Amino acid sequence: MRVRVDWRSSCSLTGTVLKWLAVPLLAPAALALLDGGDPVPFVVAIAVTIVVGIGLEQLSAERELGQRESFLMVALTWLGVAFVGAIPFFLAGLGSGGESSFAGVVDGPVNALFESMSGLTTTGATIMNGWDFENQPRSILLWRQLIQWLGGLGILIVAIGLLSHLMVGGAQLMETETQTRNVRKLRPHISETARLIWTIYVGITVLAVVVFYGLHLLGLAPNMTLFNAVSHALTSVATAGFSPEPQSIGAFEPIVQWSVIPFMIVGSTNFVLLYYITQGEFDRPVNSEELRFYLATLAFFGAVVVAILAFDPDIELGLEPTIRHGLFNVVSLVTTTGYASTDFNLWTPGAKHMLFLCMFLGGMAGSTTCSIKSLRWLVVLKAFKRNLFTAVHPDAVRPLRVSGGVVDEETINDIFGYVMLAIVIFFVLTIFLVVDAARAGEFVTEFEALGAAASIFLNIGPAFGMAGPMDNYAGFPTSSRAVMIVMMWIGRIEIVPVLVLLLPAFWRS
Repeated sequence: MRVRVDWRSSCSLTGTVLKWLAVPLLAPAALALLDGGDPVPFVVAIAVTIVVGIGLEQLSAERELGQRESFLMVALTWLGVAFVGAIPFFLAGLGSGGESSFAGVVDGPVNALFESMSGLTTTGATIMNGWDFENQPRSILLWRQLIQWLGGLGILIVAIGLLSHLMVGGAQLMETETQTRNVRKLRPHISETARLIWTIYVGITVLAVVVFYGLHLLGLAPNMTLFNAVSHALTSVATAGFSPEPQSIGAFEPIVQWSVIPFMIVGSTNFVLLYYITQGEFDRPVNSEELRFYLATLAFFGAVVVAILAFDPDIELGLEPTIRHGLFNVVSLVTTTGYASTDFNLWTPGAKHMLFLCMFLGGMAGSTTCSIKSLRWLVVLKAFKRNLFTAVHPDAVRPLRVSGGVVDEETINDIFGYVMLAIVIFFVLTIFLVVDAARAGEFVTEFEALGAAASIFLNIGPAFGMAGPMDNYAGFPTSSRAVMIVMMWIGRIEIVPVLVLLLPAFWRS
């Protein structure tokens, strides 16, 4: 049987996205020149992405997307951008003789791709330590931040905005990526919808820069320089987590930590809902059951963690620091941002286990966040409640509703299937990390493996133990880090666009 998927169109459109990746690469290249550094790693990446992008564009002249082609393009785009994004990390870690230089541990191909994939998928896991941060040029640190911002919503919007002729295929691509089904309702043309969301995304980022740097100008945050303000604005709105500071947000004053919290929450809010808010339709957030559930989840887990810290006799932070650190790190992990205001690896086991549970929650569908997401958990809880009711009243017909709308049974089954599959993959990855560490002569505890597996697959960033918020993933064997790269990719595009590619029926039926 012949192949039924128009893979040439998918590759051609992926090439267009790769070609335009040269534009954001200009920013760190310019900074390298400004600092008197070496722009060659970025020049090489620009040349590669343009040549490969233009080459892939020539594969097809039709360039139309159906549902299958959309799945393929999403998977290929994230993979291709990650490989191009790794080029500056790899080249910056080489000396003139091709050997490792002072630039840090991002010098091997696996480490470079790990850092790039972690950035692009907004995971925020790193193989850099404090010494590496101090010795990396600002241009490399800026590229870490930029690639995370692109991974938030940037790549999706670039794909839609540049390829406005996709029509229905464009809507399918956006819905495949954002996991939300109401993008067609904003504007009659999907490219216009993309521009609206792009405007909101950029606008929130600019506002974050103004707020963060404004604190510096007011003398409230001396080390929040313009570079730091831009860097943290890019990754807080993208709910990403990379920071040019080895101590993450803990390197800044309490007022900075408080100011980051709302931007993490906004970045993890459905951008379609944010659009309606900008249009003055405030009844939308009021009537959004998912938003209420999401905010209630943040409040509940925040209150529990704060209470655990407050009643722990070994932790004496004071009232304000206890509330700040408890709430900040809960918001950071629920939104999958991955910032840290303090080393929660030193907290009591009860607090750490609550933070572990936070990793599985996620923000709203259609946002920059990762993990399972609040909408799926809301449907799961409502379905469970309905099952209890029908167990008592077997003849009752009780449709499941979210925000007044009926959720069809096929969607409910899909959500249950996704949650089950995500949990199974998480446990398999946990077992692999423990076994692979033992094979390599390393020691990884069960809880360290659980935290690292959840953090990598659900795109959180920091975990516990050797992968804690003030540590890194360099201690894991190379084989484990290679598998983590794949898991970050699969987790970020929500499993299905990758797994369907493994089915023969996807290609031939």
